[in-house]
Amino acid sequence: MTEPKRATRPRDAAATRRALLDAGRALFATAGYDATTVRGIAERAGVNQALLFRYFGSKEGLFGEAVLGDAVQLLAEGSREDLLTRTLSAILAEDDRGGEVLMAVLRATGSAQVGAGVRERLGAAYVDAFATQAGTDDPADATVRAELLVAWLLGIALLYRGLHARPAPDAAVVTAHVRRAAETLLGPTPGTAREQPPA
Repeated sequence: MTEPKRATRPRDAAATRRALLDAGRALFATAGYDATTVRGIAERAGVNQALLFRYFGSKEGLFGEAVLGDAVQLLAEGSREDLLTRTLSAILAEDDRGGEVLMAVLRATGSAQVGAGVRERLGAAYVDAFATQAGTDDPADATVRAELLVAWLLGIALLYRGLHARPAPDAAVVTAHVRRAAETLLGPTPGTAREQPPA
């Protein structure tokens, strides 16, 4: 039986890095950090596994760039006031890299190797962003409210993308419901009108 040929990449450093990042991101999202191997990432990318170590130093180094970097980028792509809407769009969109990134983060939180790092670097960034929108002068209370919202968003990602328990409903409907609940939890944000779910 003939072995299938492994995909090969051109000798281009930028293309190789992109291939490794894309392969790692996809495997971290579907298999989780601990179950993803350097060999598996390299095979999916169509390159020698030594190149992963050359460009990223380690599997954790690749994870940091492929997943945490993109997830933090989601924070920087717009205002903090529309972060909730952008995050929900990433979670609910079909074949969207943002959703893949969030699933990789969600799965990594259970890893003994990277869980603490994820909570500190990414969780803190999102919690801080939502805490600034909380309608309270108590920083500790603002943090608790933001943490509850982040936990809910991770649960939504797990339900609709991780468990595939059911097809995701219309994104506009989910977004409207979650934003109304978030407004109750955080308090109204300046210039944000209360939304009603579409009829």
